[in-house]
Amino acid sequence: MLADLLAVAWVWFWVDLALGVRDGVLRLRAPGDGLVSAGQGLSDTFRDAADRARDVPLVGGRLADALGRGQDAGGSMVGAGQTQIEAVESTAQWLAIALIALPVAFLLVSWLPLRVRYARRAGAAKRLRDTGREDLLALRALNELSLRRLAAFDGDPVEGWRRRDPEVIRALAAGQLAAAGLRPPR
Repeated sequence: MLADLLAVAWVWFWVDLALGVRDGVLRLRAPGDGLVSAGQGLSDTFRDAADRARDVPLVGGRLADALGRGQDAGGSMVGAGQTQIEAVESTAQWLAIALIALPVAFLLVSWLPLRVRYARRAGAAKRLRDTGREDLLALRALNELSLRRLAAFDGDPVEGWRRRDPEVIRALAAGQLAAAGLRPPR
């Protein structure tokens, strides 16, 4: 359970970090926002001036055309600002995805196989426990428990298992179940 909590904390840490980095990168879109705002203001100013210039006798048409080119320059500034904003937003998004995907992939490659193996072993031990096959659990305990734990038994646990001593089998099975993170049968 501790390993599972650490895995969740690992994922939470990287998601939190990635969202913070994304927010920091998104602050870099301010110059693009400024370009869009300035370009829109310039375009509006030249459009208004061109509209008024059309009313000037004799030269109104040419003056309006010249002012129209200024309006086009404002539109170019808006386009450049929007391009910069899109680049910053895209970078922020992909950076956040990478900061989440790489550590989570590492976790899945390293932790998940161990977790699946543990779940299979615990599931098999639980089935043996639930079907009353303590003798098989005891045999497994003789093969897997540490020598220190086996030496803690009174007498020879192998001999007790061979004689089918219920107390020895129950104690060995309980040791194997504890190693699998399960409780002995009641």
